[in-house]
This record gives sequence, C-alpha cells and structure tokens, in this order.
Amino acid sequence: MRMHVPSMAPVGSARTRGPAEEPQENSLGEFLRARRSQLAPADVGLSTGGRRRRVDGLRRQEVAVLAHVSADHYSRLEQGRQRHPSPRIAEALAQALRLAPDARSHLFRLAGLNPNLRPDTARGQVHPELLHILDASHQAAAYVLSPGFDILAANAPARVLLSPFADADAAGTDQNLLRILFTHPGARAYFTEWPVAAAGSLHTLRLNAVRLPNDTEIVDLITGLFAQSADFARNWENSAAIGLDHAYRKVVHPAVGHIELSYRVHGVATVPGQHLLVGVPAPGSRSAEAFTYLAAMGGQQP
Repeated sequence: MRMHVPSMAPVGSARTRGPAEEPQENSLGEFLRARRSQLAPADVGLSTGGRRRRVDGLRRQEVAVLAHVSADHYSRLEQGRQRHPSPRIAEALAQALRLAPDARSHLFRLAGLNPNLRPDTARGQVHPELLHILDASHQAAAYVLSPGFDILAANAPARVLLSPFADADAAGTDQNLLRILFTHPGARAYFTEWPVAAAGSLHTLRLNAVRLPNDTEIVDLITGLFAQSADFARNWENSAAIGLDHAYRKVVHPAVGHIELSYRVHGVATVPGQHLLVGVPAPGSRSAEAFTYLAAMGGQQP
C-alpha cells in the first residue's frame, strides 16, 4: 500500500534586494549552471522524444529530477537564493551532473562543505551547523534525526540512553526512532509516557510528509509501519502536521531507572525536516545524577 500525503506549496520566497545593495557572488550557482549546460539529455539517460532543443544542456527541472530534489530548491541554488546545500543534496547533485572526483570536490567546497564527506555515512548527511551543536553537547543527550526519523548522528550519552534498543544479533541500535516507538517490544516500558512520545513524533512526521511529499524515506517508513503496527495506523489517522520546538520525555533505563529530560529541537532552513534534539535533566535532580552516570558510561565506550 502506498501512502498519499498532501502537498504543500514551497515555503519561503526570494529576498528582495534594496537599491543600495550589490549583488553577491554566486560561485556555486554559476558552477551548477555551467555544468548543466555541458550535459545533453542522452548523457544522463533522458530522452527528448526526438525534438531538437533551442538551448543546449539539461533543464533545471531535469537536474532536479535526477538529484531527487524539488525544482524550486534547485532553482534557488542556481540563482544564489540558497548557497549552502546539505551534504546529502550536494552528493546527489554531483551524481546527477556526472561530476568527476575533482569537480565533486570543487562543488563541495563552493557549498562550504568538506569534500571528504561521503553518502555512505549517516553522519555525513548532517548539516555542519547541527553537527557542531551535537559535538559540543557533552552534558546532554543529543542526536540528529532525518525527515524520516533515522538517527543520523548521536553523541555518547544519547547512544547509552538508547542502548536498551540494541539489537542482540547485530552491532548498534535500531536506527529509526519511529520503528523503535511502534515496533520494539520494550518501547512502552521504556517510554513511561508512550502516548505522548508517540503523538509528538507522529505530528512531526506528518509535517515532514507535507513539506517533503516526494521523500521516499518518509513514504517507505509510513508504508512499512502501517503494515507492522496497528497502533501506528490508528494514531496516524489522528495526527496533525505540527512542528515541535521542545519536548519532555520520561524514560526508564535498565542501568539507572527513571530519567526525565527536557528537549530542545533545533533545525536549519537549508535541510528541511532534519532536526537536532538536545535533552538535559533538571539541575540537582535525581535524573541529573542518573544522567551523569550514563554520560560516564558513554565516555568509557570505544
């Protein structure tokens, strides 16, 4: 069963330049436009139906389709209205434009990214701004979620906090927070206010689905959970597209017992749906003592 999610017009508009302002350099957009003009549809497996084009090269829409991004987002990159794509989008553009290794590295540098980032590492998909906050959050449980709730990166305390969901037959934990909530047999015992955690997560997932209707990760997650969890199907129908900027979670960790954490949610406009959650206990509380112990356990892990 394929899920249908409602569409939404692109959020945001171009910034109007005042008469006294000088146009900014647009090296990234110029590079994308130049490379696009050098490729013929046949070079990337596209057909023109035998029709001759007045202008050589690929069209913006075609590059957007090849890179699995919206035409509006790609246009903003070429026009300089958006200058800092995420590593995931930069890699997708490099592949869509058939860039050689040197050209790929140049594109990444123009986007302000490390050319050594690779798509086969989840951490490499995280926006540098969110990674900086995550890596600086030593006294908090911090992790980055993709639009489809995959855990892309987590600091040591967060990894220990989620360790009860480790797969006994494989290294690490389940890497999707929604699947943990709705399919793991220990989720309801761990999240003592499971209905609250489930509702908040579903509201955010539905908002991501509205904003990113062509995101296959989201569609596949929803389809899979409908088949796996009656609770998901029932709660999904009652969810609304609501974004969260904070959350409060009560959990029971087998090593330390009850922990209560207040979470702040951070995002960046250039990577819609990607969020950093940073959870801290109340100062001086029993949860703070328990969390300090967990953080120390995390520091001992390789």
